[in-house]
Order: sequence, then structure tokens, then C-alpha cells
Amino acid sequence: MTDETPAAELGYEQARDELTVVVKLLEQGGIDLDESLQLWERGEALAKRCEEHLAGARARIEKAIADGEQ
Repeated sequence: MTDETPAAELGYEQARDELTVVVKLLEQGGIDLDESLQLWERGEALAKRCEEHLAGARARIEKAIADGEQ
């Protein structure tokens, strides 16, 4: 179903791709409450990881721009 690698160890693309799978599984329904909760929690962790990667990229871009203006 989903990867067992801790979300904190995933690259952006891996986390994003798995998050897409999690969302599709939740949207399809037909799974029991416990599995739905596990998927939701995994999705939250994956979304957080994606946000961390994006924030890091944003900081690098801002630094490069600032360094270029000096």
C-alpha cells in the first residue's frame, strides 16, 4: 500500500508521490476506520515533509538572490 520508510527520510519527489497514493486510497474509501486513520497520519507526515523540502528550497533561493544583490 504505502512505503514504510519514515517520512523524514524521504526526498521531496518520493514524499509527494506517496502522498498522492495515500490521497487516492482515502478518496476511494472502502477501507476500515483503523486503516483510514493510519493512512491519514501517514499523509500528514508526508505533507509535512514536502513542506519542509519546499521551505528549504525557498530559503536557498532567497539566499542566492540576496547573495547576488551584494
